[in-house]
Amino acid sequence: MFYLYKTIFFIFCLLVYSCGTQNGEMYEYSLLHKSNPKGKYGDNISLDSVTSIHDLLTYPNKYETKQVLISGKISEVCPMRGCWVNVIDESSSQSIRIKVVDGDIVFPLSAQNHLIKAQGIFKKLTLNPDDAKSWKIHLAEEKGITLNPDSVRLTSKDLIEYRLYSNSAIIK
Repeated sequence: MFYLYKTIFFIFCLLVYSCGTQNGEMYEYSLLHKSNPKGKYGDNISLDSVTSIHDLLTYPNKYETKQVLISGKISEVCPMRGCWVNVIDESSSQSIRIKVVDGDIVFPLSAQNHLIKAQGIFKKLTLNPDDAKSWKIHLAEEKGITLNPDSVRLTSKDLIEYRLYSNSAIIK
């Protein structure tokens, strides 16, 4: 009888595990909630020279669409899927969003306040007012905040965002 219960329990666990990993949601959830964020994410970093976030944002035309390596402190992690982090340049306090392909890399929530090095393509994202408003609403929703679209006010800074599209990172 004991073996029967043990076998049923094993099959149940196997089904739960396989169903959760088939669609990736359970696996992605576990990565998002990983307690120790330290380690390598994605591909190996191939660049040696770090470009400061300050330089990227001060001279964006010089770096746009180029492969760069940045470093800084993670100030925020996407709370829904871990698909982006905001990184602060510790010498200038300027920040940039690192975006990864959803599900390819999942930055854990515990990465906040950790140091990161990330390599990727530096790009300028230009938004029209409707898209900028939708983006602000989306970011608020990720934090559990519902915004009335009529109450969202835009500034010129809301229409341009510089990002690092990355597939290589190390969190320390």
